[in-house]
This record gives sequence, structure tokens and C-alpha cells, in this order.
Amino acid sequence: MIGKKVLVTGGAGFIGGNFVNYMVNKYPDITIYNLDLLTYAGDLTKHKEIEHKANYKFIKADIADRSTIDNLFQQEQFDFVVHFAAESHVDRSITDPGIFVETNIKGTQVLLDASLKNRIEKFVHVSTDEVYGELDFDPSTFFTEETPLQPNSPYSASKASSDLLVRAYHETYGLPINITRCSNNYGPYHFPEKLIPLTISRVLNNQTVPVYGDGKNIRDWLHVEDHCKAIDLVMHNGVSGQVYNVGGHNERTNLEVVKTIIKSLDKSEDLIEFVKDRLGHDKRYAIDPTKLEKLGWKPNYNFETGMEQTIKWYLNNKRWWEQIVSGEYKQYFVEQYNI
Repeated sequence: MIGKKVLVTGGAGFIGGNFVNYMVNKYPDITIYNLDLLTYAGDLTKHKEIEHKANYKFIKADIADRSTIDNLFQQEQFDFVVHFAAESHVDRSITDPGIFVETNIKGTQVLLDASLKNRIEKFVHVSTDEVYGELDFDPSTFFTEETPLQPNSPYSASKASSDLLVRAYHETYGLPINITRCSNNYGPYHFPEKLIPLTISRVLNNQTVPVYGDGKNIRDWLHVEDHCKAIDLVMHNGVSGQVYNVGGHNERTNLEVVKTIIKSLDKSEDLIEFVKDRLGHDKRYAIDPTKLEKLGWKPNYNFETGMEQTIKWYLNNKRWWEQIVSGEYKQYFVEQYNI
């Protein structure tokens, strides 16, 4: 891998940003290119400690801009593409599905064409367990790599579509690919529109925390650092053409997550405010990561240790998230959650 070039799309986002930091620090002899359009959730402050390193480069570009992407691939001759860039918030996809089609489907297809034309060594497509639809509350059932795709939101439908495009480029053209599908991530630099960072930021300010419906929807939580290690492993050792599920076996109801944070911050559960349920709200997600574990992966964090680390990070980086929720995006939070 010495001297290789890795293009990371969406590297200013939450998971992609953590992955960029992880890769730059772990592999000083690999050049990591961070490509991001810097839309509302894109933030480069997470890369302050690496921005001057010789093996890190930032490129501002739109993955759906074919001319720019084609020129970039021809100029740099990347060896690997790790594709995170996507619109990812379910609530936003319900109100504005068009942008999800543009970025998540068209953008992926543009990247696939450029990757095929320039004969990259592997295209790693980072997807989500939401493409599988929902599980019932039977704790013995899990998503596997063979579970049929049954997306229930415009977001998950756009991701499922991009997954199928990636698979088709492997089957039709022989492009070396892997697809990873992860459970819900949490950890440092998570944009505060998602459940855990939203709850932390609002509880610290003694503000009410919106919980959809009765709060009994279940998610399997995965620390972002464990996810980064999984993607790294798949990029290096994944069998071309294969899908790998990444899950933490940390199932919790949304209400349990909120109560855990409130208790950790020594606040009152009176801050919980139940709000109208989200349209098409999936009951439960749970991942079986056996296939990935056989490749050599296992998570370092359980939910308790991961949440402790995450809450401490938000306490130590209060300025970062305060600028977001009180600044340019304040009106968005008011409109989105009526708070």
C-alpha cells in the first residue's frame, strides 16, 4: 500500500471525517484525498490536526459534477475510492427527496464511471442497514448480507439504489467493489440533527428533547471508530464483489438512549418531550456481523463505554456544537422539531 492514493468522498461529514482522520494517522505512506462539497453538515474543523500533514489533501467538489470528477480522476490516478458522500438524514429525505436522488444515486454513478475508466483497484461503497427495511421486535432476528432490500424512506431507497448500481458495475464491468452496511453510528463530530448529539446538546442546555412516538423504536448502535476499522479491513482484505454488514450488537430503544444520556449528565427525565412519530418510522434495526468478524473484525466499544467516551467528547468540545445549533442552523432545528 506504500505510495497508494485513496479518495474518500464525504470526508468532511461525520463518519467520513472520522475515517479520514483514522487513515491519515494510521498510514503515513498512503495519501488520503478528502473530497467534499461542504454542504450543511460538512465541517473541516475536525481535520485541524492533520490538515498540514503531507499525506492529507482536501478537494472541494460535487460528486455529481461529471466533468470535475472525470478531470480529477485523470489527474490524480487514485488507487482506491471509499465512498461516504451522501445525503443521510431520513427526516430531510421526507421533505425533499429530490436532492437524495441527485447525490446518492447520480453522484454514485458518476464516481463509478470514473473509477471504471481509470481502473482503480477497489471501490468501497459505504451504505446503511436501512436498505433492508425493518425488523420486528423478535430479538432473535437480524439483518444478514442475504436479507432482501426493502427500503421504507426516500433516504434508504436512494441508498439501496446506489448499492445496486455498485453491484451492477461489478457484475457487468468487473469493477472491484465492496459494499458495507452499518448500523447506527455515534461518536465525535456527529452533526447535532441526529438522536445522540441532539440529545446531548439539548440536555446540556436544559432544553426539552424530542422523542418520536412512544420512543420504543430500536436501533443497533456502533461507535464510529469501530466502523472506521471495519472499512479499513474491508478495503484491504474484503473479497471483491462481497457485502459486509457492520454492527455492534448494542440494541437500544430510542427512549433508552435518551434516558442514558440524561442520567449521565445528571438531569431530569422531565426534559423528554414525546412528539408526533416520523412518517414510515422503522421499528427495529439489528445487524448480524458474523461475516465481517470472520474477516478479523471485532468492536472495541460496547454501548456503555462508547457513550461515556462520546458524552465526554461533547463536554470537551462544547464550542463546536454550540456554533452549529445556535448559528446558521438554529432555524432548521426550530422548524424540524418544533422546539
